[in-house]
Amino acid sequence: MEQLNIDELTPRMIVRELDKYIIGQNDAKKSVSVALRNRVRRQKLSDDLKRDVIPKNILMMGPTGVGKTEIARRLAELARAPFVKVEATRFTEVGYVGKNVDSMIRELVDTGINMVKQEKMREVEEKARYMVEERILDYLVPGAHPKQQQPKNIFELFQGPQTQRISPEESEQQKSKREQYRERLRKGDLDQLDVEIEVEEQTQSMVSIPGMEDMGIDMSSMLGGILPKKVKKKRMTVSEAKKALLPVESEKLLDMDKVVSEAIDRVENRGIVFIDEIDKVTSRSGLHGPDVSREGVQRDLLPIIEGTTINTKYGPVRTDFILFVAAGAFSAVKPSDLIPELQGRFPIRVELSALNEEDFYRILTEPKNAITRQYTALLDTEGVLVEFTDDGIREIAQIAFSLNERIENIGARRLHTVVERVLEDLSFEAPEVADEVVINKAYVDDKIKDVVDDQDLSTYIL
Repeated sequence: MEQLNIDELTPRMIVRELDKYIIGQNDAKKSVSVALRNRVRRQKLSDDLKRDVIPKNILMMGPTGVGKTEIARRLAELARAPFVKVEATRFTEVGYVGKNVDSMIRELVDTGINMVKQEKMREVEEKARYMVEERILDYLVPGAHPKQQQPKNIFELFQGPQTQRISPEESEQQKSKREQYRERLRKGDLDQLDVEIEVEEQTQSMVSIPGMEDMGIDMSSMLGGILPKKVKKKRMTVSEAKKALLPVESEKLLDMDKVVSEAIDRVENRGIVFIDEIDKVTSRSGLHGPDVSREGVQRDLLPIIEGTTINTKYGPVRTDFILFVAAGAFSAVKPSDLIPELQGRFPIRVELSALNEEDFYRILTEPKNAITRQYTALLDTEGVLVEFTDDGIREIAQIAFSLNERIENIGARRLHTVVERVLEDLSFEAPEVADEVVINKAYVDDKIKDVVDDQDLSTYIL
């Protein structure tokens, strides 16, 4: 998705950006665009008022495969906001074996740290490239810097290592040679040359204490300062060394305290948590027994969504202004079956409609990442030119829609199954056959009609 200035995006512009990837569901797009815009508006308020303006969390209701997750994911990408998707079913009530609900905030913080770190690394990339050059040149022209000699006796051991002295003429020659190699290195003349580079290995902690992660304690960091860092020499080409050393040198230039501080601020004020399958932890009205633990998960979620402080390995994180988007099919239960307190924390309710045949056709043709474009690009790498005709695309849409009606409605995910089946033989033969292939109605019918018409086969294969 194109990187835009979020402060300048109006709700209408946000919807327009989402339209590039998601077909239909205008009500849901409208709701999330307003929620995102309200975050920008909140940042412009005075501190006194800003504290009282909390995000309006969203509850999405609709069958599987209609775009609930994709809307939330694309929104976070557009806002450059830390985003995490979790399934409500993976959590258990406190006291049971399973994931603690606090873990989703820790995952969000990890996402925020990585996001900010990548941004900062791009800012120092030029300087890091120079440092990578220096390390490679140290191997190619080893005499350019004075070398330290090993101590020969106990007196030298305490006095410090002796430096090997070279004459001014030798030093000048080495510098000249180094600059010549630098010029060749930048031109790419040395890319296939083998070099031996020292790389620090990540020390894996052998001690693993269950529950430490859920308590916000990072055992690997605690032990990492005690255990010595191992350095391993690896042989690779200069081209490979440039790629391997760039992230290492970039990270050395970062101020991690600033990275953590900025990431936590971004998580607290712009973070988005998408809780899928919220209906699966919803108790049916009047039922008891196993449903009690489901209600326990809801009660554990409640303080996080209302606003609390979660301890993480990077410090405390407040959840008051994180945007929570919950979603579920709600086929067997209703939103009113959620506990009342949790219902009140999702004031915006959006119902997403099931997709029809025309929606499937649009999904195959309009989005920037349409599956037909993906397969065309993939097969083009093998020299196979694939052209989807209009009647071929409509036939795929019709087959996917009818299968959803007949077997089980899995939404747009059915398109992937159908297209994969249609192109299975072509994908298999592509490396040996460079040709132009037209995917029309006749081609689609030839590849898939027998399976579609056979009730038993289509149930298991499609």
